[in-house]
Amino acid sequence: MTDDALGEKKRILITGGSIAGCSLAWWLSRRDFDVTVLERHATLGDGGQNIDVRGAAREVVRKMGLEEGVSASGTGEAGIRFVDERNETLAEFGVEDTGSEGPTAELEILRGDLARLLFDACRERVKFRFGDKITSIDDGEGSAAVSFESGGTETFDLVIVAEGAGSSTRELVFPGENEPRTLDVTMGYFTIPKGPSDTDFYRIYTAGEGRSIWLRPDNKGTTRAILTAQKAPSGEDELSVGEQKNFLRERFAGAGWETPRVLAGFEQADDFYFDVLRQVKMPRWSKGTVVLAGDAAWCATPISGMGTTLAIVGAYVLAGELVNGGDVSEALDRYEEIMGPFVEKAQDVPKSAPKFLQPQSRFGVALQHIVLRVADLALVKKSLSKVMGSQADDFELPNYEL
Repeated sequence: MTDDALGEKKRILITGGSIAGCSLAWWLSRRDFDVTVLERHATLGDGGQNIDVRGAAREVVRKMGLEEGVSASGTGEAGIRFVDERNETLAEFGVEDTGSEGPTAELEILRGDLARLLFDACRERVKFRFGDKITSIDDGEGSAAVSFESGGTETFDLVIVAEGAGSSTRELVFPGENEPRTLDVTMGYFTIPKGPSDTDFYRIYTAGEGRSIWLRPDNKGTTRAILTAQKAPSGEDELSVGEQKNFLRERFAGAGWETPRVLAGFEQADDFYFDVLRQVKMPRWSKGTVVLAGDAAWCATPISGMGTTLAIVGAYVLAGELVNGGDVSEALDRYEEIMGPFVEKAQDVPKSAPKFLQPQSRFGVALQHIVLRVADLALVKKSLSKVMGSQADDFELPNYEL
């Protein structure tokens, strides 16, 4: 390790206290770095939808000694079931049918549950600061002076931005460099009471006019609902929460199936989240003593099924290179070199996938139903698994001495 390398007791600031941030904190704090995690929310977020821990990420979780805990906290999702307006099954894909590349991954867990497991695993070695955010970063020679909304300025040897796709800190350091790719999909996420028709299968109902409703099991005695609208974005992300709810309420009026029940639950939900799906496309992930990780660097969107896997694997690779990769700039270059192809494959989501799931016309819905009804044919089942699942599980995990 050179004189410029990050050594023991160097100060690292990680901004973003979810999966990527807590994974990084876990690995780096085990080498006795002085790690601080900054989270803009007042508490650790325990909400969120079902997420997938796939392929190489499962191996990383195993290296962390957390696989058993993740498995024990799983949602119990047994697979995916496409249904019609009468709730009759059109096609069913169990975990055993689709394997690790299907829509239901090897490990299914709620986002908040995984974040809590990671937080609990490193909280004794890491300083967590909630309810604050960065207002400016002055990137100097080998260190960064960081100013906070709560007041004061501190100096860190490295700042890791592990925030979401709309990261405000990223824009402070890399203004205008994100050239997002839109997927022409808008989603509303929320939790509703569990109903008598909810089972351990993830159900998808196609309503036509670019609409579908997804209901997924959880381990809390409730159901995670997603209202999905296939349309080019036209400023919906700029609407107020009330306006976003009106958009979905009007869009799904008269959609049939269990829509009245879902919309009734939607009105009462206290965890509503609205997302106009955009992938983050950055020409670089580091600048001086600031580096991006997780969705702030490469958001692939939920449709890829790879967001959590990229966050966990990316944290492992970044930490590994910082510990073993020579000076900081070389370590950050290697991080991009290793993760770049993996991210590129994960972001290779064809726009045909959401169009297949949300047909616009009655003919499109009928055609989808015909395809699904013959999905027991091996070739069709494999193709649908690719449409609904990951295409980027294959990654050779580096072996670091961490």
